[in-house]
Amino acid sequence: MNSRFRAYIRKNQRYAPVLFFICGFIWDTLTLGRIDRTYDRVILCTYLTSLTLCLYLYNLKDDDKWKGTFFERYEEYLPLAIQFFLGGLCSAYVIYFSRSVSFTKTMSFFVILVVLLFANELLKKRISNKYLQFSAYFFVNFTFFTFFIPVLIKQMNTLIFLISGAISLTITLTLIVFIYNSSPSTRREIKKRKMVAIIAGIYLMINSFYFLRLIPPVPLALDTGLVAYSVERMNGDYEVTYESEKWYKFWRNNNPRFIHTEGSRVYVFTSIFAPTDLQKSVAHRWRWKNPSTGKWQEADRIGYRITGGRDGGYRGFTHKSNLMEGKWRVEVVTEEGLVIGIVSFDVEFGKRDELELVTETL
Repeated sequence: MNSRFRAYIRKNQRYAPVLFFICGFIWDTLTLGRIDRTYDRVILCTYLTSLTLCLYLYNLKDDDKWKGTFFERYEEYLPLAIQFFLGGLCSAYVIYFSRSVSFTKTMSFFVILVVLLFANELLKKRISNKYLQFSAYFFVNFTFFTFFIPVLIKQMNTLIFLISGAISLTITLTLIVFIYNSSPSTRREIKKRKMVAIIAGIYLMINSFYFLRLIPPVPLALDTGLVAYSVERMNGDYEVTYESEKWYKFWRNNNPRFIHTEGSRVYVFTSIFAPTDLQKSVAHRWRWKNPSTGKWQEADRIGYRITGGRDGGYRGFTHKSNLMEGKWRVEVVTEEGLVIGIVSFDVEFGKRDELELVTETL
């Protein structure tokens, strides 16, 4: 069985990396669900641990460290294993981050994840480049700890982010030093200063993304965001009345237009997913686009505290009266200013006689 598989891999070396890449992505899409679920955490920990082990085994194989051992017969599979686990981590991040990313400035970090996910398909050709190996490893390692530790300790703030970065940096440098000291071929191939400079550059880049508020605040995610005509609390649920969208705009059910009348209120209802028992202060930041300047002006900021654990997300709403006509958006943000999601809508003055309003229990 093993010999047939080995022969198949050798015969299809050109297509095997793509196959492993696709398998890793499909497997994650079908199996991963909640970021705080035990299964998900075990899978991601297994991926990262296995990737670490495979990098160690692969980088020592050129020194004949595994000659005559159990690992010798599997040496040629190590590049595929590295690609599978790296692809599995990247695809998991894309799945999780796609729930949190808002299509504004936080999109840039999401794009990096997507690029890394598809660039992994080419890693087979470049796997011998140790700078690339360790750079990709540090990036996925850092990204893993930025959401794994908040899920684990039920807290999320700037200090936790810095601690996460320090842990991932320590693990990566420890792995590199261990391989460097154990492998003469690695010492010949890489320069310590260059390797440290690359890792430091990635570290500074991710930290810059965080402090410039370019990273989506995973594990928080905006599940629902609606502009509504009324929101009422009924027996533990919320009765939300909003204008339904046209049938052919199937990607959303809420019309982003709001017909405003004198004295009426504009409601914005949101549900925010957070891991079980994680508590966090968030806010609805109301902004109006000034047509004369073309810039968004903050009109109000209304905060509240959420508690994680509910499948449909923690529900809440804010409202305002006497809004100006034009483009509005409500940014759902953390206390650090990271954008969880955005609810955009247009305010128009007029009559509501012909509106198709629906009431949904959320």
